[in-house]
Amino acid sequence: MKYFIVAGEPSGDLHASNLIKNINKIDTNSEIVGWGGELMQAENCKILKHYKELAFMGFIEVILNINKIIHNFKIIKKQIINFNPDVIIFIDYPGFNLKLSKFCKQNNFKTVYYISPQVWAWHKSRVKTIKKYIDKMFVILPFEKEFYSNYNYDVEYYGNPLIELINNKKNNFKGKDIFIKNNNLTKKEIIAILPGSRKQEIENMLPQMQKVVQYFPNYQFVIAATSSINNELYLENINNIQISIVYNQTYDLLLSSSAAIVTSGTATLETALLKIPQIVCYKGLFISYIIAKKLIKLNFISLVNIIMHKNVVKELIQNEMNHTNIKQELSKILNDKQHRQNIIEDYDKLSLRLGNGETSFLVASKIFDLISK
Repeated sequence: MKYFIVAGEPSGDLHASNLIKNINKIDTNSEIVGWGGELMQAENCKILKHYKELAFMGFIEVILNINKIIHNFKIIKKQIINFNPDVIIFIDYPGFNLKLSKFCKQNNFKTVYYISPQVWAWHKSRVKTIKKYIDKMFVILPFEKEFYSNYNYDVEYYGNPLIELINNKKNNFKGKDIFIKNNNLTKKEIIAILPGSRKQEIENMLPQMQKVVQYFPNYQFVIAATSSINNELYLENINNIQISIVYNQTYDLLLSSSAAIVTSGTATLETALLKIPQIVCYKGLFISYIIAKKLIKLNFISLVNIIMHKNVVKELIQNEMNHTNIKQELSKILNDKQHRQNIIEDYDKLSLRLGNGETSFLVASKIFDLISK
């Protein structure tokens, strides 16, 4: 069978790669192409465009790059027609993928969405688009199945794919000492900084995050970087402060850390599943933030708190996201043993809600069944 997969960011590349791995096990004659990154490519998916050319975040940023986005649509439509896949699999990235799904359905392609757009947070009108143009939706958050049922749309939930990724990483982790040695770090306890995977996130988050280093001389701060971002961008935003940078080792870094300062997104859930106490940060362009605040009707921004329906991890948003508040919360995590224990206990409960670690295989099986009919 022929599969066309569209992932527009690093987390999508990660989940798509594991899905592809299982598709290849189930369908030994699979031919897979798509938009994504190195992880998908490593599983024998031919990458037609890299996600780093697609990563525009925020309302204003999208408007500023509208010509490039329109051009991307023209390219991918031609590629889909020429490849003529048995199924098109969309991985999150809703602003692009939902628009593309209309074209795909109008041209009689089977459509599958894996990892639902967060329509439960805002833009619920998108459910109509999903029902009209998506043949099958696979969700990865436990409350999403009930959400869609309220709109008479049957979706399938087989747990969260991060569980299997985390379990595999824990099993293959060579240990903190080896991680420290391989990256020329000191013996000090580590505080991980996860500034995001997009240029705009790094520019908005890292300058404030790095300011707290001076207040914790007994710790070393290490940035989780991605090779898709130029090294100069990280250096420009740390003001020559002594901070180490490691590339493409986020899980090993977290497993070696005492705490983490994390940009809101999938990384907050990953950090929680690795049982690392964290502070969640988010700061965007002021206009984008004001628009989002009017549209998004949620009490929390981090997936950890949303899933648990409570304030498990501290969220510092927009103006609250400053070095003074980060310092205060980080001190609490490092020095208040009961506070740390409470966070870890809630993390344990979170893990139980997210499945047994077979998500990618089960979803791949269902997709194969769908296109084999």
